[in-house]
Amino acid sequence: MHIKNPYVQAVYDTVTRRNPGEPEFHQAVLEVLESFEPVIEKRPDLVEAGVLERLVEPERFVQFRVAWVDDQGKVQVNRGFRVQFNSAIGPYKGGLRFHPTVNASVIKFLGFEQIFKNALTGLPMGGGKGGADFDPKGKSEGEIMRFCQAYMTELFRHIGPDTDVPAGDIGVGAREIGYLFGQYKRIANEFTGVLTGKGLSYGGSLARKEATGFGLCYFTQQMLASMKGESFIDKTVIISGSGNVALYACKKAIELGARVVAMSDSTGSVYDEKGIDFEVMRQIKEDERARISEYAKRVPTAQYTAGSRSVWDHKCDIALPCATQNEIDAEIARNLVKNGVMAVSEGANMPCTAEAVEIFQESGVLFGPAKAANAGGVATSGLEMSQNSIRTSWTFGEVDSKLKDIMVNIFHTIESAAKEYGREGNLVAGANIAAFLKVADAMKWQGVY
Repeated sequence: MHIKNPYVQAVYDTVTRRNPGEPEFHQAVLEVLESFEPVIEKRPDLVEAGVLERLVEPERFVQFRVAWVDDQGKVQVNRGFRVQFNSAIGPYKGGLRFHPTVNASVIKFLGFEQIFKNALTGLPMGGGKGGADFDPKGKSEGEIMRFCQAYMTELFRHIGPDTDVPAGDIGVGAREIGYLFGQYKRIANEFTGVLTGKGLSYGGSLARKEATGFGLCYFTQQMLASMKGESFIDKTVIISGSGNVALYACKKAIELGARVVAMSDSTGSVYDEKGIDFEVMRQIKEDERARISEYAKRVPTAQYTAGSRSVWDHKCDIALPCATQNEIDAEIARNLVKNGVMAVSEGANMPCTAEAVEIFQESGVLFGPAKAANAGGVATSGLEMSQNSIRTSWTFGEVDSKLKDIMVNIFHTIESAAKEYGREGNLVAGANIAAFLKVADAMKWQGVY
């Protein structure tokens, strides 16, 4: 990946100089800036307004100490973070991640990406991200509650329903959101929609669990229809992972007429030529939290293979990587192309390496980038904010219908942006350009700040 425009290169050089030792953030900025070059050449007004220089610098970055007491009465200290990257089109919006790998670079990378993902939804949401280097695994309920309360005791002064609305991410599910919300309510003495991903009994939205997987399929269906005159009907699909996103992508793909033949977890994969039974898989992974090998024990036609990469060994028409970052490398991409894949859409955050994306694009494979294809989750978070603001709750069908409209609109927006700026068919460039234009114009009209 190479930046040709000297102005854009200078902006990137400033980022690397100002943020030493932050490779994740550097990579995210590089990939996005490269896509902006045709826009910058056509829009000198954005250069004059210093939009790029401001865009790559967070509006606010907060780091704080989180001290809490474990079950043995010992004081533990973690680091908490919140980056409020850009509020040009709405309050900061982005998840909280609790994981030992969380640091300033990871939080900035995620927050920067969130600006563009949120912009694509068409909803009024800026970009932000937060978290802590705390690992919920192996902790008791009491320890997790005390950590969440300690974390929110600092975070509450930086967030609000019209300022910054965090959500969940890795390590932060419904349980953690509940503890965080309870502590915010206790300190602020108000019941407001300051977090999304809440339980249904206290302001959460129906269809939130299904949203990312369903949205991925709605996006892919539109991509297939518009660019190849195809659909999910009678297609074989491989989905990596078996978590929330993968499960509900499986459900929706089947509903749209496809046959999902393989899924995986961190230990291995299952293949069933007759098609994965969603309900059996859901019970194993969602209710029992068991390993995927259990599926092969209960379904006689299924075969289990150790190693998560094995899921990509089979032929398919559509590939939906929903497991983890960089899981599809150049080798797997070449194998998928050889096996006749026609479309790849990212359900996880950046599951395909840059080399893999290049192989797909050069081979004529349709490719849906994560910031567009998996935006269903944050879109439904935005819909939860809307419901909280007007003190109402929509039905599952109402939320699902709005979600489908958003995902279809995202596809058309990025397809036309790619075409307008000379990158026709390149949805990666289209997604970056469309999102950038929306944010950049808002920043320009709001003056220098």
